[in-house]
Amino acid sequence: MLERLNQAMEHIEHRLDQQIEAAELARIALTSEYHFRRLFSALAGMPLSEYIRRRRLTVAGAEVLADERTLLEVAVRYGYGSGEAFARAFRAVHGVGPGEARRTGAALRSQPRMSFRLIIEGSSSMRYRVVEKDEFQVVGKKARVPLVHQGVNPAIAEFIRSIGKEELRRIAELSDQAPEGIVAVTDNLDPSRAEGTELDYYHGVVTGSPAPEDLDTLSVPAGTWAVFEDSGPFPESLQYLWRDVFTQWFPSNPYRSRPGPEILRTRPSEDGTRADSELWIPVEREPSH
Repeated sequence: MLERLNQAMEHIEHRLDQQIEAAELARIALTSEYHFRRLFSALAGMPLSEYIRRRRLTVAGAEVLADERTLLEVAVRYGYGSGEAFARAFRAVHGVGPGEARRTGAALRSQPRMSFRLIIEGSSSMRYRVVEKDEFQVVGKKARVPLVHQGVNPAIAEFIRSIGKEELRRIAELSDQAPEGIVAVTDNLDPSRAEGTELDYYHGVVTGSPAPEDLDTLSVPAGTWAVFEDSGPFPESLQYLWRDVFTQWFPSNPYRSRPGPEILRTRPSEDGTRADSELWIPVEREPSH
């Protein structure tokens, strides 16, 4: 898998001055576009679109300083329709406009070319199972919140606090299948998964029963799920689990992520310093090639 990912990275490098399609990169990596974007973001620590933008402007920066083409020629070569659009993007990455950089020979920022390799630490093993699940519903309260990559999401925390205890108890009583009890569900994320983009967050339960009309409902079709178990310091251990699923488990197993909600069941200790968790991720088998 990592060899195919690196072939996709090579494809990017040869086409920085051309249109780069995520679907083509996924084809090279022999996976789906959805899974390729997810895997790249987890491995690189940034969305695919952001990496391509930074690499283009890194290479464009060298051409600006070389002074062999006009600034407009450089802008057009790297896909910008006007000098103004190029200047805005250039300044966002380098902290200085292209004209000033050329006049003063300013120091520019560089996005290094990426390649991937797997480091086997062997310090721990992942506990997981693969589950076939019939169609079900997520029933509870829903909010549209911004994506936060690390730490507590303030919008989600505030939303949960706004749900009364009696309401939570009523919702919890609707749970009738795994994962049991109150769960956190994220869905409808922006394909880039860039920080600050919005997602649907549900605080509710998984059920096969009809939902009360005053609650929000998410219908989830039948499919395959990879379920990962974790116990450890909260929330650090859980954050590491999500990272390890995409950087270690997927590259080593014949599955890929598929569109669908991600479900998290967390049971914290009394003092809140530790938690037992289950992370449910929708998956499908990679086709044979």
